[in-house]
Amino acid sequence: MRCTLSEIRNKEVINIKSGARLGYVDDIEFETETAAIKSFIVYGRTRFWGFLGREEDLIITCDEIEVVGVDTILISADDTKLTKRKYNLNA
Repeated sequence: MRCTLSEIRNKEVINIKSGARLGYVDDIEFETETAAIKSFIVYGRTRFWGFLGREEDLIITCDEIEVVGVDTILISADDTKLTKRKYNLNA
């Protein structure tokens, strides 16, 4: 199945191990030499309408993805082992 980034961004990410709704794909990381997609990024939720910044971003590697469906992307990962990182305002 082929998907564009705009189609991927409309799919909700759900962790099947915990049943948690993680949000929507906001960005992707890919390898520039091979053009292979490395991971999807779900931006952290905003705190107090964005005035207090936002939570850490979730990095979802392709290994964690189980199914890309019509409306959702199902991943299988322990919540404690999901890669998180602070967003960078200068990037």
